[in-house]
Amino acid sequence: MIIPCPHCGDRDLREFHCRGSAELLGEATTGTGEAALWHARLHLRHNPEGWTRELWYHARGCGAWLLVARNTRSHVIGGVWDLAYAPTEWQADTGTPPRGAKEEEGE
Repeated sequence: MIIPCPHCGDRDLREFHCRGSAELLGEATTGTGEAALWHARLHLRHNPEGWTRELWYHARGCGAWLLVARNTRSHVIGGVWDLAYAPTEWQADTGTPPRGAKEEEGE
């Protein structure tokens, strides 16, 4: 699979580490039931089919944290953004990539 890094261009998957779903970004983890919420966040993950937002780290490249829109059925990359400039809204459950993303064939 090729991931188009916004800083380095098209790079091989082996240069990156997938760090999981980006759906939890910005969620608070304080308040009542904090231990249960933290447990759920770390251990009770779902494996969605279709378009997802994931956090990827370009470990063997520029060192950037990236937001990757990827289809888990086809591994098509719908868009890649530096996390600092990533779009804040799109609906993963629509079956289509985020607005402004382009379809690219996975390899």
